[in-house]
Amino acid sequence: MFSHVFIGVRDFDRALAFYQPLLAALGLEARFCDRSRPWAGWQQPGRARPLFLIGAPYDGQPHAPGNGQMTALLAPDRAAVDAAYEIALAHCGRGDGAPGLRPHYHEHYYGAYVRDPDGNKLCVVCHDPA
Repeated sequence: MFSHVFIGVRDFDRALAFYQPLLAALGLEARFCDRSRPWAGWQQPGRARPLFLIGAPYDGQPHAPGNGQMTALLAPDRAAVDAAYEIALAHCGRGDGAPGLRPHYHEHYYGAYVRDPDGNKLCVVCHDPA
């Protein structure tokens, strides 16, 4: 459904230190990192798309997180949701909803919500039964 998702950041090195361990915990591998632009991208092993990207806004203006915007990252199981949440908090992320079932979405929705160091809202979610 998606080709790529781009998340704007203000401090690239700080964001990279946050996203590298978080995305590795979800099984995504680095595709590239170009500090001169700056931007970086990750993908599922063996697949070129979808691509998850972070970087400075293309127009050169400062990044500002939007209200109501969120990127949800798919986790392979509930343990990965728990691990990703802890990794995010350990790397300057801020909790925005601890891991747990959210049955108001659907019976097996197990998710956690965090803010990255720039305030971008992320969800890590598993849709499978325990």
